[in-house]
Amino acid sequence: MSAAYLDHVAGMPLHPKAYEAMVPYFGELYGNPSSIHDGGEKAREAIEEARARVSKLIGCQEEELYFTSCGTESNNLALKGIAWAHQSRGKEIIISGVEHFSIMHTANALERAGFHITRLPVDQYGMVDPGAVDKAITPQTILVSIMHANPEVGTIEPIAEISKITRAKNVLLHTDAVDSVGAIPVDVNKLGVDLLSLSATQFYGPKGAAALYLRKGVRIFPLLDGGIQERGLRAGTENVPAIVGMGVAAELAREELPQRMSHLKRLQERLTEELPKRIPYLRFLGHPTQRLPGHVSVAVEFIEGEAMLLFMDMEGIQISSGSACISRSLKVSHVMLAMGVDAATAQGSLLFTFGMQNTEGDISRVLEALPPVVERLRNMSPVYRKAMARK
Repeated sequence: MSAAYLDHVAGMPLHPKAYEAMVPYFGELYGNPSSIHDGGEKAREAIEEARARVSKLIGCQEEELYFTSCGTESNNLALKGIAWAHQSRGKEIIISGVEHFSIMHTANALERAGFHITRLPVDQYGMVDPGAVDKAITPQTILVSIMHANPEVGTIEPIAEISKITRAKNVLLHTDAVDSVGAIPVDVNKLGVDLLSLSATQFYGPKGAAALYLRKGVRIFPLLDGGIQERGLRAGTENVPAIVGMGVAAELAREELPQRMSHLKRLQERLTEELPKRIPYLRFLGHPTQRLPGHVSVAVEFIEGEAMLLFMDMEGIQISSGSACISRSLKVSHVMLAMGVDAATAQGSLLFTFGMQNTEGDISRVLEALPPVVERLRNMSPVYRKAMARK
């Protein structure tokens, strides 16, 4: 029996149509997009076609989209680029306590460089209160960066509400939408953001291709000095095959989004409904309704997530525990701690994220395999025995 891959938040398979579109640019269409001969022109045209496709996915103008190598680069460019460009006006940046490491660590680096970072708390669901953003903004605030959807617990943040506040106070707003673009409808104008990060890997595109939306007129400094690629904002020879693949994947995501969401919600609802019937002392994490489709985050009390992962992998079921970026670490998730989840419970977190190739059969496999694994590990746990003795 083939493996059931239920870890799509960490990485998705490349869509066959995206792969097919990429192949020629590994071979005969190898020209440098900066060259003015025919080979270069063909590569340049392919990039601009991809830019048009990705722009339509998020509702922006083509000249407002800049290609990067990954979501981490887009987030770094957003925070550092705005910080350096606007530091004469102020040196305060606001983020939330549940941001991705590429935001958290970038903010930490800026803090060491003399910027002031305000880190907002979240509620039990990982949700940022727009009112807290309003209160946190000062005359020195130049940027607010709140993620659109949290990959670890699935919560979708109220970015449109927050943008009304930042615009009224003339403060720029960035959102890390890596985990929402291609999963739910995302329109930069409806959200009201000034900058938005997205990555091809989260909508069946290739690794090595991502982008930053930058609202026209917003001043920003580049991270890389060099050539004039991406209108001077991102120097370096473009990854043409990956960008082409991202463009095709974006077009497919836009066309297929309703179908994808319906399929993923159906799988999500079944697992959410059935799992508590089979495993006691279970806690679902993240917002119950304002969340990504196909995303189930749960904490199994009294045991550790890493052990469950290993046993489930032996059953041919691939899942994750907390953030993909910390799954190889024994550190407690900063997202769960920010939500008020105690360290012991957070260690027992499991994350199921579905894709279009997943079926009802995959859910059945989880429902059959996980309860015996949990029972076995709990029977080995002195913490569980003590807890049961007190009941």
